[in-house]
Amino acid sequence: MHTPVLLDQVIEAMEIKKNGLYLDATFGEGGYSQAILDKGGKVLGIDLDPEQISDFKFSIPNLKLVEGNFGDIEKIAKENNFFPVEGVVFDLGLSMKQISQSGRGFSFKKINEPLDMRMSLKTEMTAKYLLNHISKSELFDVFAKNSEEINSQKIAHEIIIKRQFKKLETVGDLTNCIDKAIGEQDNNAYKRIFQALRVQVNDEFENLKKGLIGAAKIIKDDGKIAVVTFHSLEDRIVKNFSKTQGIKPLNKKPIMNRRGKSFEKSAKLRLIIKDNI
Repeated sequence: MHTPVLLDQVIEAMEIKKNGLYLDATFGEGGYSQAILDKGGKVLGIDLDPEQISDFKFSIPNLKLVEGNFGDIEKIAKENNFFPVEGVVFDLGLSMKQISQSGRGFSFKKINEPLDMRMSLKTEMTAKYLLNHISKSELFDVFAKNSEEINSQKIAHEIIIKRQFKKLETVGDLTNCIDKAIGEQDNNAYKRIFQALRVQVNDEFENLKKGLIGAAKIIKDDGKIAVVTFHSLEDRIVKNFSKTQGIKPLNKKPIMNRRGKSFEKSAKLRLIIKDNI
Protein backbone atom coordinates (compact mmCIF):
# COMPACT_ATOMS: atom_id res chain seq x y z
CA MET A 1 0.00 0.00 0.00
CA HIS A 2 1.39 3.39 -1.04
CA THR A 3 1.55 6.03 1.70
CA PRO A 4 0.08 9.35 0.44
CA VAL A 5 2.52 12.24 0.60
CA LEU A 6 0.60 14.38 3.13
CA LEU A 7 -1.18 11.55 4.93
CA ASP A 8 -0.17 12.51 8.49
CA GLN A 9 -1.18 16.13 8.00
CA VAL A 10 -4.57 15.16 6.56
CA ILE A 11 -5.39 12.68 9.32
CA GLU A 12 -4.31 15.08 12.06
CA ALA A 13 -6.45 17.88 10.62
CA MET A 14 -9.51 15.65 10.15
CA GLU A 15 -9.58 14.74 13.89
CA ILE A 16 -11.09 11.32 13.18
CA LYS A 17 -14.03 10.40 15.42
CA LYS A 18 -14.73 6.81 16.41
CA ASN A 19 -17.59 5.42 14.29
CA GLY A 20 -17.71 8.70 12.35
CA LEU A 21 -18.45 8.56 8.62
CA TYR A 22 -15.67 9.62 6.23
CA LEU A 23 -15.59 9.69 2.46
CA ASP A 24 -12.34 8.94 0.63
CA ALA A 25 -13.15 10.47 -2.75
CA THR A 26 -9.93 9.24 -4.40
CA PHE A 27 -9.37 5.80 -2.89
CA GLY A 28 -6.29 4.93 -4.96
CA GLU A 29 -4.26 2.37 -3.07
CA GLY A 30 -6.17 2.88 0.15
CA GLY A 31 -3.70 4.92 2.21
CA TYR A 32 -6.17 7.48 3.58
CA SER A 33 -8.92 4.91 4.08
CA GLN A 34 -6.65 2.63 6.09
CA ALA A 35 -5.48 5.49 8.30
CA ILE A 36 -9.08 6.55 8.98
CA LEU A 37 -10.08 2.95 9.76
CA ASP A 38 -7.13 2.65 12.14
CA LYS A 39 -8.50 5.66 14.05
CA GLY A 40 -11.94 4.03 14.37
CA GLY A 41 -13.73 5.78 11.52
CA LYS A 42 -16.00 4.25 8.87
CA VAL A 43 -15.13 4.85 5.22
CA LEU A 44 -16.84 4.95 1.86
CA GLY A 45 -14.10 4.88 -0.78
CA ILE A 46 -14.65 6.03 -4.37
CA ASP A 47 -12.39 5.53 -7.36
CA LEU A 48 -12.98 6.07 -11.06
CA ASP A 49 -10.44 3.40 -11.98
CA PRO A 50 -11.76 -0.12 -11.23
CA GLU A 51 -8.23 -1.48 -11.19
CA GLN A 52 -7.51 0.71 -8.17
CA ILE A 53 -10.07 -1.12 -6.06
CA SER A 54 -9.63 -4.59 -7.56
CA ASP A 55 -6.95 -5.46 -4.99
CA PHE A 56 -9.50 -4.99 -2.21
CA LYS A 57 -12.00 -7.67 -3.20
CA PHE A 58 -11.95 -9.14 0.29
CA SER A 59 -14.19 -7.62 2.95
CA ILE A 60 -12.68 -5.07 5.31
CA PRO A 61 -14.77 -4.06 8.34
CA ASN A 62 -16.19 -0.52 8.14
CA LEU A 63 -14.98 -0.03 4.54
CA LYS A 64 -17.19 0.07 1.47
CA LEU A 65 -15.75 0.65 -2.02
CA VAL A 66 -17.59 2.07 -5.00
CA GLU A 67 -16.44 2.53 -8.59
CA GLY A 68 -17.47 6.04 -9.61
CA ASN A 69 -16.57 9.63 -10.37
CA PHE A 70 -16.09 11.96 -7.41
CA GLY A 71 -17.93 14.58 -9.44
CA ASP A 72 -21.00 12.53 -8.44
CA ILE A 73 -20.01 12.38 -4.78
CA GLU A 74 -23.35 13.60 -3.42
CA LYS A 75 -25.30 11.04 -5.47
CA ILE A 76 -22.94 8.20 -4.52
CA ALA A 77 -23.09 9.03 -0.81
CA LYS A 78 -26.89 9.15 -0.81
CA GLU A 79 -27.25 5.97 -2.88
CA ASN A 80 -25.16 4.19 -0.26
CA ASN A 81 -26.94 5.84 2.68
CA PHE A 82 -23.57 7.25 3.77
CA PHE A 83 -24.30 10.81 4.87
CA PRO A 84 -23.97 13.22 6.52
CA VAL A 85 -20.24 12.66 6.92
CA GLU A 86 -17.64 14.05 9.28
CA GLY A 87 -15.13 14.63 6.52
CA VAL A 88 -14.13 14.16 2.90
CA VAL A 89 -10.65 13.62 1.47
CA PHE A 90 -9.61 14.38 -2.11
CA ASP A 91 -6.06 13.52 -3.23
CA LEU A 92 -5.71 14.66 -6.84
CA GLY A 93 -2.47 12.88 -7.64
CA LEU A 94 -2.07 9.68 -9.63
CA SER A 95 -1.27 6.57 -7.65
CA MET A 96 2.07 4.85 -8.09
CA LYS A 97 0.22 1.81 -9.45
CA GLN A 98 -1.43 3.89 -12.17
CA ILE A 99 1.88 5.40 -13.20
CA SER A 100 3.93 2.20 -13.17
CA GLN A 101 1.45 -0.56 -14.06
CA SER A 102 -1.62 0.78 -15.87
CA GLY A 103 -0.04 0.87 -19.33
CA ARG A 104 -2.10 3.95 -20.24
CA GLY A 105 0.68 6.43 -20.92
CA PHE A 106 0.40 8.53 -17.77
CA SER A 107 4.19 8.87 -17.45
CA PHE A 108 6.41 10.54 -20.06
CA LYS A 109 9.10 8.01 -19.12
CA LYS A 110 7.08 5.05 -20.44
CA ILE A 111 7.92 5.77 -24.08
CA ASN A 112 6.37 2.60 -25.54
CA GLU A 113 3.00 2.93 -23.81
CA PRO A 114 -0.05 4.02 -25.83
CA LEU A 115 -1.34 7.59 -25.56
CA ASP A 116 -4.46 6.68 -23.61
CA MET A 117 -4.52 8.58 -20.28
CA ARG A 118 -8.04 7.52 -19.28
CA MET A 119 -8.69 7.04 -15.57
CA SER A 120 -11.59 4.78 -16.51
CA LEU A 121 -11.67 2.66 -19.65
CA LYS A 122 -15.39 3.47 -19.86
CA THR A 123 -14.39 6.98 -20.97
CA GLU A 124 -14.54 7.27 -24.77
CA MET A 125 -12.04 10.11 -25.25
CA THR A 126 -8.30 9.32 -25.28
CA ALA A 127 -5.15 11.40 -25.55
CA LYS A 128 -4.41 9.69 -28.86
CA TYR A 129 -7.70 10.91 -30.32
CA LEU A 130 -7.10 14.48 -29.20
CA LEU A 131 -3.58 14.60 -30.57
CA ASN A 132 -4.55 13.19 -33.94
CA HIS A 133 -7.92 14.81 -34.59
CA ILE A 134 -8.48 18.22 -33.02
CA SER A 135 -7.28 21.42 -34.69
CA LYS A 136 -4.11 23.35 -33.96
CA SER A 137 -6.02 26.08 -32.11
CA GLU A 138 -7.85 23.47 -30.05
CA LEU A 139 -4.57 21.75 -29.14
CA PHE A 140 -3.13 25.09 -28.10
CA ASP A 141 -6.18 25.73 -25.89
CA VAL A 142 -5.83 22.31 -24.23
CA PHE A 143 -2.14 22.85 -23.45
CA ALA A 144 -2.43 26.49 -22.39
CA LYS A 145 -5.64 26.16 -20.38
CA ASN A 146 -4.79 22.94 -18.58
CA SER A 147 -1.10 23.47 -17.85
CA GLU A 148 -0.07 27.05 -18.73
CA GLU A 149 2.84 25.66 -20.79
CA ILE A 150 4.62 28.65 -22.37
CA ASN A 151 5.55 26.64 -25.48
CA SER A 152 1.98 25.49 -26.15
CA GLN A 153 1.81 27.16 -29.55
CA LYS A 154 5.08 25.64 -30.77
CA ILE A 155 4.18 22.18 -29.49
CA ALA A 156 0.72 22.26 -31.07
CA HIS A 157 2.27 23.32 -34.39
CA GLU A 158 4.81 20.47 -34.31
CA ILE A 159 2.10 17.91 -33.55
CA ILE A 160 0.08 19.06 -36.56
CA ILE A 161 3.14 18.66 -38.79
CA LYS A 162 4.02 15.24 -37.37
CA ARG A 163 0.54 13.75 -37.70
CA GLN A 164 0.34 14.60 -41.40
CA PHE A 165 2.89 11.86 -41.99
CA LYS A 166 2.25 9.48 -39.10
CA LYS A 167 -0.31 9.36 -36.33
CA LEU A 168 0.95 9.84 -32.79
CA GLU A 169 0.51 6.45 -31.14
CA THR A 170 2.93 6.22 -28.22
CA VAL A 171 4.34 8.29 -25.41
CA GLY A 172 7.64 8.46 -27.31
CA ASP A 173 5.89 9.96 -30.34
CA LEU A 174 4.62 12.82 -28.17
CA THR A 175 7.88 13.48 -26.32
CA ASN A 176 9.71 13.58 -29.66
CA CYS A 177 7.29 16.26 -30.85
CA ILE A 178 7.90 18.27 -27.69
CA ASP A 179 11.68 17.95 -28.12
CA LYS A 180 11.55 19.19 -31.69
CA ALA A 181 9.18 22.05 -30.85
CA ILE A 182 11.32 23.52 -28.07
CA GLY A 183 14.74 22.37 -29.27
CA GLU A 184 15.71 20.30 -26.25
CA GLN A 185 14.61 17.62 -23.82
CA ASP A 186 12.68 19.28 -20.98
CA ASN A 187 11.11 17.15 -18.25
CA ASN A 188 9.05 20.08 -16.99
CA ALA A 189 7.54 20.63 -20.43
CA TYR A 190 6.76 16.91 -20.66
CA LYS A 191 5.02 17.01 -17.26
CA ARG A 192 2.90 20.00 -18.20
CA ILE A 193 1.81 18.64 -21.59
CA PHE A 194 0.99 15.21 -20.16
CA GLN A 195 -0.92 16.92 -17.34
CA ALA A 196 -2.87 19.00 -19.85
CA LEU A 197 -3.90 15.97 -21.87
CA ARG A 198 -4.85 13.90 -18.83
CA VAL A 199 -6.94 16.77 -17.45
CA GLN A 200 -8.75 17.13 -20.78
CA VAL A 201 -9.36 13.41 -21.31
CA ASN A 202 -10.83 12.97 -17.82
CA ASP A 203 -12.52 16.40 -17.51
CA GLU A 204 -10.67 16.77 -14.22
CA PHE A 205 -11.23 20.45 -13.47
CA GLU A 206 -14.99 20.30 -13.99
CA ASN A 207 -15.26 17.12 -11.91
CA LEU A 208 -13.25 18.75 -9.12
CA LYS A 209 -15.65 21.71 -9.03
CA LYS A 210 -18.65 19.36 -8.95
CA GLY A 211 -16.99 17.17 -6.33
CA LEU A 212 -16.32 20.08 -3.98
CA ILE A 213 -19.90 21.33 -4.29
CA GLY A 214 -21.22 17.83 -3.66
CA ALA A 215 -18.92 17.31 -0.68
CA ALA A 216 -20.17 20.52 0.92
CA LYS A 217 -23.73 19.18 0.68
CA ILE A 218 -23.05 15.90 2.46
CA ILE A 219 -20.79 16.98 5.33
CA LYS A 220 -22.09 17.87 8.76
CA ASP A 221 -21.89 21.38 10.18
CA ASP A 222 -18.24 21.82 11.15
CA GLY A 223 -17.34 18.93 8.85
CA LYS A 224 -13.99 19.15 7.07
CA ILE A 225 -12.89 18.76 3.47
CA ALA A 226 -9.20 18.04 2.85
CA VAL A 227 -7.85 18.49 -0.67
CA VAL A 228 -4.31 17.59 -1.75
CA THR A 229 -3.38 19.21 -5.07
CA PHE A 230 -0.28 18.84 -7.23
CA HIS A 231 -0.32 21.90 -9.47
CA SER A 232 -1.41 25.53 -9.32
CA LEU A 233 -4.54 25.19 -11.45
CA GLU A 234 -6.06 22.58 -9.14
CA ASP A 235 -5.06 24.61 -6.11
CA ARG A 236 -6.70 27.73 -7.60
CA ILE A 237 -10.02 25.88 -8.00
CA VAL A 238 -9.94 24.78 -4.35
CA LYS A 239 -8.93 28.23 -3.13
CA ASN A 240 -11.74 29.90 -5.06
CA PHE A 241 -14.28 27.34 -3.88
CA SER A 242 -13.43 27.95 -0.23
CA LYS A 243 -14.69 31.53 -0.58
CA THR A 244 -18.29 30.50 -1.25
CA GLN A 245 -21.52 29.44 0.49
CA GLY A 246 -20.57 29.21 4.13
CA ILE A 247 -17.39 27.30 3.37
CA LYS A 248 -14.18 28.71 4.77
CA PRO A 249 -10.51 27.73 4.69
CA LEU A 250 -8.98 26.40 7.88
CA ASN A 251 -5.52 27.35 6.67
CA LYS A 252 -4.99 30.72 4.94
CA LYS A 253 -1.96 29.29 3.20
CA PRO A 254 -1.77 25.68 1.99
CA ILE A 255 0.27 23.15 3.92
CA MET A 256 3.26 22.31 1.75
CA ASN A 257 5.29 19.15 1.38
CA ARG A 258 9.04 19.71 1.62
CA ARG A 259 10.28 16.14 1.38
CA GLY A 260 10.22 13.21 -1.02
CA LYS A 261 10.51 12.93 -4.78
CA SER A 262 10.23 15.96 -7.05
CA PHE A 263 6.57 15.45 -7.93
CA GLU A 264 5.72 14.98 -4.24
CA LYS A 265 7.27 18.35 -3.38
CA SER A 266 4.55 20.07 -5.42
CA ALA A 267 1.83 18.70 -3.13
CA LYS A 268 -0.31 21.25 -1.27
CA LEU A 269 -3.01 20.60 1.32
CA ARG A 270 -5.98 22.93 1.72
CA LEU A 271 -8.47 22.36 4.53
CA ILE A 272 -12.02 23.64 4.33
CA ILE A 273 -14.66 23.61 7.08
CA LYS A 274 -18.43 23.90 6.78
CA ASP A 275 -19.63 26.70 9.04
CA ASN A 276 -22.40 25.96 11.51
CA ILE A 277 -24.86 28.55 10.21
